[in-house]
Amino acid sequence: MSDRLAGLAVLRAAVASVEPTWLRDADRTILAPQDLPLDVASTAEALGVSALDAVRVIKTVWGKVDTHARAALGAAGEQRLVELLVDTLDARVLQVSETSDGFGYDISVEGGESALHIEVKSTNRRGRLAIYLSRNEYEVMCTDHVWQLVAVLLDAAGRIASVGTVNREWIAGSVPFDSSVHGRWESTRLDVPSAAVSPGIVGIGRWLRPSATGGVLDVGIEDSGAPQWLNSAL
Repeated sequence: MSDRLAGLAVLRAAVASVEPTWLRDADRTILAPQDLPLDVASTAEALGVSALDAVRVIKTVWGKVDTHARAALGAAGEQRLVELLVDTLDARVLQVSETSDGFGYDISVEGGESALHIEVKSTNRRGRLAIYLSRNEYEVMCTDHVWQLVAVLLDAAGRIASVGTVNREWIAGSVPFDSSVHGRWESTRLDVPSAAVSPGIVGIGRWLRPSATGGVLDVGIEDSGAPQWLNSAL
């Protein structure tokens, strides 16, 4: 292995093993060599790694950590929401994602002549809501009038702290577009502003049991209508 590759490998292992707090936001805070944290910059210099290569190392580590964390968090948030829906609604709740991920949504709620198809996106961050939307989820949204994208905020104990519905029109206006027949996007990340989120799950009130009125599903958070994870700066 060359000295350069050895240095890159050591730096990558060091960042991955420590997982510093700044790594969570590295996708938007570390974009160029001048953005490098001092500890990384000094370590890279000692290893003979260029500042530009150090930025690339951070992006690689962030991507792997973020993918793993999102998968675990997504599964936890979806399960907590299913449990809450079952406990508080007079409706049939089906976790269709357990059968297939091809539906374009995770949960089906059916009662009487009405239904909701809920795609769940989970976070444990306050002050930022970044979601990943697949092409299939988007195309289902475009043709399914009862499709909803619901964001779930989990607290440190893994409990639901807040729920919000992301506006469909905002999603449609924010996804990429295919500029030619030779390429198409398959997945995209959306940084959702507070103005695009409505508290609670829109349309869920028709099935709420009387004892659940005013709960997190209806108003987004107990005793408040403001989704906690979004701040006015977004």
